[in-house]
Amino acid sequence: MRLTRPDVTDHVTDPLYHPLNTLKPVGPDPDAGIWIADGPSVPFYGINFPTRMTVVRVNGKLWVHSPIAIDEGLLDQLADLGPIGWLIAPNPIHYVSVHLWHKRFPQAQVLAAPGVKERAAKYGVPFPKHDVLTDEAPGGPEGYAADIRQRLVRGHRFLHEVVFYHMPSNTLILTDLIENFEAHKVGRMKAFLMRIAGILDPDGKAPADMRGSFKSKKQAREVMREVISWQPEQVILSHGRWYQRNGTAELKRAFRWLRV
Repeated sequence: MRLTRPDVTDHVTDPLYHPLNTLKPVGPDPDAGIWIADGPSVPFYGINFPTRMTVVRVNGKLWVHSPIAIDEGLLDQLADLGPIGWLIAPNPIHYVSVHLWHKRFPQAQVLAAPGVKERAAKYGVPFPKHDVLTDEAPGGPEGYAADIRQRLVRGHRFLHEVVFYHMPSNTLILTDLIENFEAHKVGRMKAFLMRIAGILDPDGKAPADMRGSFKSKKQAREVMREVISWQPEQVILSHGRWYQRNGTAELKRAFRWLRV
């Protein structure tokens, strides 16, 4: 795929994705039952990362991936769609707001990637009782497997991310395995550094430090080859511009470092 060099300027228009705390339908079908909500930025290693959560309606209940900071207006919008059924912490970095959501919605089942509990304890962040995410989505009338597949991407030293595929909308949901920051939202210097790290649009991918700290790229490659075989059209990312079309091609490009 030919890449176009982004226009890097000193001027930062806005690092966030407005409107914030507002449900935005994903895909051309408004009845597909999947939305994103962009939230405020959070500091991480000196960079303000924009946040984004994904909401899927399954059997009348809401599946909430990587919950952002609580906003009352957003909660009102969610209430119009149905009760919160599941709260998902997809990797050991995206968990900080889960306990606050669980206090508001104690009936929701909490599911977390391996390592989340330990990292939360290390940093003194409360984390509720939960089930650990595996390769198999919970099934039956109380689960979400009828609409969502999931796979644990193995091989990293500590950042165990679970990826999800919403079958009705043909949408893959990632967290940090691809980051895709836009130059005009971060400014010249950060764009330069992000290009070096490999996370600048239009060639966003996993950050260089993550790529370099996989102890078994073979394990990760096997999982991502299966994920790519699902041929998603859309790929939602937690940070930066997500892919509203040509998702499978974007995955092949972004994961070429794994030789998928």
